Amino acid sequence: MYKYKVETYKVNDAAEAMNALAAQGWRVIAVSPNVAFGFGIVATYEKKTDN
Repeated sequence: MYKYKVETYKVNDAAEAMNALAAQGWRVIAVSPNVAFGFGIVATYEKKTDN
């Protein structure tokens, strides 16, 4: 089973935040532009659970 998380970032802050979540076992599965605000990105993560 997997858990999913969706986060929004300013472009300049994305790499640091993605690396922090990767260290916790999260894997980036999708990245797309944040068209709602016209700037930034939306990243989707997945992490395998023990179940």
